[in-house]
Amino acid sequence: MYFRKWILVMAVALSVFSGKLNASQSNEQQEFDKSVILIRSVHQGFDYVTPWKQKAMNQSIGSGFIIAGNRILTNAHNVSDYKYIELKKQNVAKSYPAKVAFVGHDCDLATLIPDDKSFFDDTAALELAGIPKVNSTVSTYGFPVGGNRISVTEGVVSRIETDTYVHSGADGHLVIQTDASINPGNSGGPVIQNGKVVGVAFQGLQMADNIGYMIPTTVIRHFLIDIEDDQYDGFGSLGVMMYPGLHSASYKDYLQVPSQEDGIIVVSTMMHSSVESLLQPDDVITRIDNYNIDNDGLVQIYGLRLHMSEVIETKHIGQTAELTFYRDGKLMKKIATVALNRPILEQARQYDRPPRYVCFAGLTFVPLTRNYLETWGRDWRSKMPHYLRYLFMDSIRLNTDRQRKEYIVLAEIMPDEVNSYAADFRSQPVESINGVSIWSLDDVYKAFKQNVDDFYSIKFLGDNRTLPIDAQKARLRHQLILNKYQVPAETRLEEKL
Repeated sequence: MYFRKWILVMAVALSVFSGKLNASQSNEQQEFDKSVILIRSVHQGFDYVTPWKQKAMNQSIGSGFIIAGNRILTNAHNVSDYKYIELKKQNVAKSYPAKVAFVGHDCDLATLIPDDKSFFDDTAALELAGIPKVNSTVSTYGFPVGGNRISVTEGVVSRIETDTYVHSGADGHLVIQTDASINPGNSGGPVIQNGKVVGVAFQGLQMADNIGYMIPTTVIRHFLIDIEDDQYDGFGSLGVMMYPGLHSASYKDYLQVPSQEDGIIVVSTMMHSSVESLLQPDDVITRIDNYNIDNDGLVQIYGLRLHMSEVIETKHIGQTAELTFYRDGKLMKKIATVALNRPILEQARQYDRPPRYVCFAGLTFVPLTRNYLETWGRDWRSKMPHYLRYLFMDSIRLNTDRQRKEYIVLAEIMPDEVNSYAADFRSQPVESINGVSIWSLDDVYKAFKQNVDDFYSIKFLGDNRTLPIDAQKARLRHQLILNKYQVPAETRLEEKL
C-alpha cells in the first residue's frame, strides 16, 4: 500500500492557467463580486498529550460564497477549531464578525452566519448546478494568496471519482479533478460553470503539477439538506468490508454465483453496524436499490461509473437501501439502514471538541484517536509505537469485545515520587485496572474512584508487566501533582462543542 501526499487547502485552492477575460467573462466576474466572500479566521487547536492545554493560535485566509437563506458556504477546514471569524466583501472596507452555523468535517463543508444581517445588503446568492462533464471548462473564484480582490481562474475537468477528503483524513466522497495547481486563499471559493456553482475548491495533490480538486454539488446538497432540521448528522455507510474477487471464475463457482452475474464479495461486517445481522462473509452483493454492481464494486450513477458507496451517499442517516445478494447459491434481498457505522478506533481527525482525559497520580489517560497519534509528527504512521500502529490499522478486526467503546492510552506522565519508574508504560493502551476491563475513559475514572487499600494495578494490552501505583500515596499526592503541573481539572469526560 502507498500513501499519496496531499496538500490540504487551509486557505488553499484551485488555481490554473489564466488568460485575458473577454467582455462577457468580465461582466460575469462583476456579477459574482457580490457573491464571493473573503474569510479571515483565527484557530486554536488542542494538545492531545496534555489535553488540558491548547496550542498556539494561528490565522488563515480562505474564501466562501453566499447561498440561499442568507448564508455563506465555505470549507470546514477554513473554520475548524476557530476562535474568531470575520468576513470581507470586495470593495467594502468594513469587516463583519461571523459564527459557524453548521459544520461537516467529514465532507469539509460549513455554513457561516454574520452577526450583522446588513452584511447581505447588495449581495447575490449563487445557485447550485449539477456535475460538470469531463473536458468541460470551469472557473474558480476566490481570494488566492491572501489578495484583497477576487481572482478568477479557469481549468478543465479531467476526472470524477471517489477519493479521500484530506480534512478528516479518512472520509471518502465524490471529488472532481481539474488541471489546477494550488494557491493559498481560494479554499472554499465557488467553481462556476454557465453562471452556476458546480463545486467548492478544497484540496490539491502534492508532488504533482496542475492537479486540484473541488467538492461536487452532490455532496454540497447532501450537507445542506442534512442541516435543514438544525442538526448535522453526517454521511452514513453500510459498515461492510468488501473484496472484488469475482474476476476469478473459480471463485464465482466456489460461491455458487451464476456465471452471468457480477458483484462484490462481503469479507466482514463492522461490529454494531447496521448490516451486522443482515450480511455474512462470502455473501455476494449484486445489486443495491436499482443499481447493478460490477466485479469492481462499481455502479452506473450520474452517468458515471462510480463505487457502489455513491448510492449510499445519496441517502441520509436512517434511510434504507435494498441489497440483492447471493448466499450459498440462493438469491436473497434485504433492507439495510444507512447509519454512521464509525469504527471504535476513529480513523478521522476530530475538530472543535476539547479532548477528553482522566488524570490520576500524575498519570494522564486519553482515548486513542488519530489526533493523539498525529502528535508523533509528520511521519506519525511510521514513528508511533508498533502496538498503536497495529491497533490503528486493524482495530476493526482485532477488537472482539462487544462492550468496548474506545481504546484508552496512557498519554503522559507528570513525574512524581508516586509514579517513579512508570515511564516505560507511556503511550501504551490500557487493558485493565485492578482486574476490571477498561472499555472506555469512564471506566478509568470509575476504577480510580474505588477505595483501594494497597495498590492500583494497571495492565496494558500486549504487555505482561503490571504498573503498580501505591493507592494511599496516590490519594495523598494527587491534588499536589495537579497543582504543581497547573492542571485545572482532574478530568474532562464529556465532549463539549
